[in-house]
Amino acid sequence: MALLRSIATVGGYTLISRFLGFARDILIAALLGAGPIADAFFVAFKLPNFFRRLFAEGAFNAAFVPLFSGRLASEGLASAQLFATSVLSVMVAFLYVFVTLLQIGMPFVMYGFAPGFTDDPEKFQLAVELTRITFPYLLFISLVSLLGGVLNSLGRFAAAAATPIILNIVLIAALLGATPFLPSAGHALAWGVSAAGAAQFVWLVVACHRAGMSLPLHWPRLTPGVRRVLRLMLPGAVGAGVVQINLLIDIVIASLLPTGAISYLYYADRVNQLPLGVVGIAIGTALLPLLSRQLREGSLDDARNSMNRGIEVALLLTVPAAAALLVIAEPIIKVLFERGEFSAATAAATAQALAAYAVGLPAYVLVKVLGPGYFAREDTITPVKIAIVCVAVNVILNLSLIHFLAHVGIALATAISAWLNAFLLASILHKRGHHGFDDRLWRRLVRILIASAVMAAVLWIVLAAMGSVFDDSVPTKIAALAALVVGGLCLYAVLAVATGAVVPSELKRMLSRKG
Repeated sequence: MALLRSIATVGGYTLISRFLGFARDILIAALLGAGPIADAFFVAFKLPNFFRRLFAEGAFNAAFVPLFSGRLASEGLASAQLFATSVLSVMVAFLYVFVTLLQIGMPFVMYGFAPGFTDDPEKFQLAVELTRITFPYLLFISLVSLLGGVLNSLGRFAAAAATPIILNIVLIAALLGATPFLPSAGHALAWGVSAAGAAQFVWLVVACHRAGMSLPLHWPRLTPGVRRVLRLMLPGAVGAGVVQINLLIDIVIASLLPTGAISYLYYADRVNQLPLGVVGIAIGTALLPLLSRQLREGSLDDARNSMNRGIEVALLLTVPAAAALLVIAEPIIKVLFERGEFSAATAAATAQALAAYAVGLPAYVLVKVLGPGYFAREDTITPVKIAIVCVAVNVILNLSLIHFLAHVGIALATAISAWLNAFLLASILHKRGHHGFDDRLWRRLVRILIASAVMAAVLWIVLAAMGSVFDDSVPTKIAALAALVVGGLCLYAVLAVATGAVVPSELKRMLSRKG
């Protein structure tokens, strides 16, 4: 299957999920706004997701997928299945103990993750309660990550890519159906998170069975293959999760700011996650098993070409997205969230955070694309060293910028540290001779920058000409934003083709099964 076709499959399902996620967040914004219940739920949702992205999606995939893909290519399906079963059994046992211990010690955990909540005892207790409800999600979604890695290595990307859709459907149903029967909408969402994790797990168990890869549980044993995964995971927990570490630091420091700061950052990050999820996660997911297989086969030139094409697609889509978000951040937030408890002042504060996050959007995606260059070579140590530097820079910038920019400084610090992370990953790969930008990529990058700059300038002029249209009625605001977004997309497409940033015949060939 062609790389771009695999990216399109994962990205397409992710796009559906993100739109459902916006529907979910619109409901949350209308019912909770940016108040204490919203802050408490976002922390409760952030903690299991942090561990999921750090250990399951990040470190685990970085360690497991190359080893599983290698066994699949060299030893066949039966050996790969036995390896996956051994890893699954150990993972279930570990996660059960880990989740249980954190449930018991949740008040102490909350002191570390949201220290600012201690000034408001009711808010602190609510955060502890909601987090205890959501935390079983970590158990299910980590197992989902393993099953998804198996399916992706088999070239079956659709089922795993569709799992976030289940999450958003369940959360919307919980918000609408369970809120009247529970103390708050925050409780309904928390119960919905755990239920969604169980539903996603069942979905992928069925998908693996249909793919001929049933994974029955055995008594956990630390086989050599399992120990190899664990050794690779330990440093990868930091290296692959640097963005998540930075986002968690944002929450810790934001908890020290006045009520609402955590919510501003959450809503802004949700919008920023649309291109990050659709592009970055899709490319990283498709690229890792491909690179692992090419390196195992000794096809070094093919591996370099795959990496360059992945970077090219990433920049083609994220540079214009970042430019557009910088220009139309406030209209986007107003249309998506400004209703009910979500006021105009909240919209303005959230839009400022979104613009700051957007500065780092291409970097967030490049980190996802460059990471497989290390993980496919079973190198999880180097990203750790880079991560330590980037986390330190993020903390220093956070503590410096919040004095001048408040919550916006937190978002900007995250963006700057992401650029540093991407630069260091690319530089070390180049120094080792594992990767380098080819001539085609350099030419395309210049043209992408030109097309994006012209598109952003036109959007700025049009937005200025619209005047106060985004303070008008809801239908008017929706129509105006749709015109900006569709117009910007069409203009960029024309400019990309005109400048040569995109060659239609090449794009068609890359999307074909033999591309």
